[in-house]
Amino acid sequence: MEDLLKRITFNQKVLCGKPLIRGLRISVEMILELLAKGADEHEILEDYPELEPEDIRAALLYAHHMVAHETILDRVATR
Repeated sequence: MEDLLKRITFNQKVLCGKPLIRGLRISVEMILELLAKGADEHEILEDYPELEPEDIRAALLYAHHMVAHETILDRVATR
């Protein structure tokens, strides 16, 4: 799984340093947004032929790591 995370790169000169896929101008954020809007892996790969299936999994794994390691300072219960 750590090999997947090696696909996530950062460059201050590209998209203000947001996490990118393999140095491409394709951000993890964009992949997550496409998935959230209902695009499936096949559609994403068709629209962005420079991507590989492992890139999509890497974006998901990166998001998981970010959420799993976030610090929760205060939780407010909803009613």
